[in-house]
Amino acid sequence: MRVLDHPLAPELARQRLKALADPLRLQVLEVLAGGERCVCDLTAELGLAQSKLSFHLKVLKEAGLLADRQEGRWIYYRLQPDAIEQLQQWLGGLVSHCRTPAPRCS
Repeated sequence: MRVLDHPLAPELARQRLKALADPLRLQVLEVLAGGERCVCDLTAELGLAQSKLSFHLKVLKEAGLLADRQEGRWIYYRLQPDAIEQLQQWLGGLVSHCRTPAPRCS
């Protein structure tokens, strides 16, 4: 029985949590919390090779946590606040339901 009735599908919640489980991807999110950034800036700030960074950006984008836009030859990434808020609400639902006491055994 599912306790939570939330618009965030369980598969999407799993995908987002899995994307957040990697320390480098968390660093990317922390950097992007300051606003949209170009890939060239992200590689310099995080000290990552572009190929490694591209892999992590792809995972975050596929999880719906990032959006991108291209301007000339540069790609800019930004957080998707709605996706983060959905995950936050889903986790909040877990918190509120986990405090429900068990029914009495008969």
